[in-house]
Amino acid sequence: MNFNRLLGGLVCLALMPALVWGAPDTLQLRIGKLPAASKASLDDLQSRPFITAHPGWYSWCPSVLQAADGKYHMFHARWPQSLGFLSWLTHSQVVHAVADRPEGPYTEVGVAIPATGPGRGDWFNAHNAKIKRFGDTYYLYFIQTRGDSFAVDGEAKRVAMARVGYRHPLWMNEARPNQRTFVATAKSLDGPWSISPDPIIQPAKTITTLTVNPAVCQGPDGTYFMIVKGDKPGSRARNQALAIANSPVGPWTIQDAPVIDDLDTEDASIWYDQTRKRFYAVFHARGFLGMMTSPDGYHWEKAAQYKLTPKEIVFDDGTTWKPDRMERPFVLTDDRGQPQQLFVACKRGDTSVNVCLPLFATEDE
Repeated sequence: MNFNRLLGGLVCLALMPALVWGAPDTLQLRIGKLPAASKASLDDLQSRPFITAHPGWYSWCPSVLQAADGKYHMFHARWPQSLGFLSWLTHSQVVHAVADRPEGPYTEVGVAIPATGPGRGDWFNAHNAKIKRFGDTYYLYFIQTRGDSFAVDGEAKRVAMARVGYRHPLWMNEARPNQRTFVATAKSLDGPWSISPDPIIQPAKTITTLTVNPAVCQGPDGTYFMIVKGDKPGSRARNQALAIANSPVGPWTIQDAPVIDDLDTEDASIWYDQTRKRFYAVFHARGFLGMMTSPDGYHWEKAAQYKLTPKEIVFDDGTTWKPDRMERPFVLTDDRGQPQQLFVACKRGDTSVNVCLPLFATEDE
């Protein structure tokens, strides 16, 4: 036996994890406190710095991009309070708002994608908004749904489904199984937006039934990565699947291994950190917001800071607000993928708002 060759092989095996996984994950984030003055928005639903709200509407799904002019553009979902919170299933629209600073206050510009409209066939609703820019084009990812029964008296049936919610037979039998991810493209953030005629990704491999909660980023080699939620095969739980493409519009190919399959989670937000040379994704689960990481975009594991934060908002006067729901985490980064702000949707009672939380990388402090 050649001892030197054997020793060399053992050294290679020992180094293999480092070669595959790269440098260890070191990202540690601290969430800043909000000014107490912003608490007024929780009561009067007027937009102020750090909290975006719309009187008469539920606000959800915040997604923000900084444009070339330095302004910050938020695309988020809203739907009418008059129909109840569960009308997000039927009457959600994507709204465009602008601010001079990432925390706002944001001023509404207009509706980017209405709940229904011409050129969309029998698809309706617009939810789970995520705005991205690749090259000279803007990409607005969102979800729609449909059902054959809505072809006749569609609005009346949508209102009825909104009133009942998840227990309505049209939701369980038609609308939910037809929830799909679409993308709208435009050369300007003011539109006009051209919506893909068909869903850009279908359930496969690690997910069944539906494709929702899309989150997209581009890797250093030009590959596009999407995290998308669907039902876990053979289970009542959900999986976060991974898909890749060579173009922001697809075709998207779902991979064999999911990003998360050991916990019922939702609402991923994904980015690539050029400094740490790692992908990161935040998500919401029962009781906390969590974070995953990957050295290559394909192989995912729990981040060093797996539990990013409990579901609460801390103010600088020492008070803590614990909403009934805190979901849809979105991380705004700088142009090198360094986390700057964490946006979340929060519901309390019969109102909801979008909240901007400052982020600080503690290893840099």
